[in-house]
Amino acid sequence: MVFSQIRTSHRNREIVAELTRKFNLGAENIIARIAIGYSLRSGVKFAPTDVRDSGGKEYSRNVLFGNYYSIYEALICTYYQINCNDKDLPRYFKMHLDDGLQRIYDDIKDNPNLVGYDYLFDKIQSGLDYICQEKI
Repeated sequence: MVFSQIRTSHRNREIVAELTRKFNLGAENIIARIAIGYSLRSGVKFAPTDVRDSGGKEYSRNVLFGNYYSIYEALICTYYQINCNDKDLPRYFKMHLDDGLQRIYDDIKDNPNLVGYDYLFDKIQSGLDYICQEKI
């Protein structure tokens, strides 16, 4: 399904800005992309009716995904076993964006000395270990 924009929940508007500063990633869309992947990796599945408010940060599809939209689309469609034309596809993107942002924030909020890159490298290593373990 073609959509033009996605909005985070109201609460996540501030979290996006805080995480972007913490990780020194530049544009806010980078942490948003990471958040979607992190949420998917967590194994949580949502129902289309689980959508929270949409009063937060707005991303155009192009800004959020850049040239990687088809990859994120394939991830969501495979995860939920839906067609790329499914009317709920934008909802799944939004829910995983909100969920991932909250998960990352919860991981770091009580650790003010955590260096952003250390956190990200740890999560990347964990994901690679998981992938390698699955292939054995």
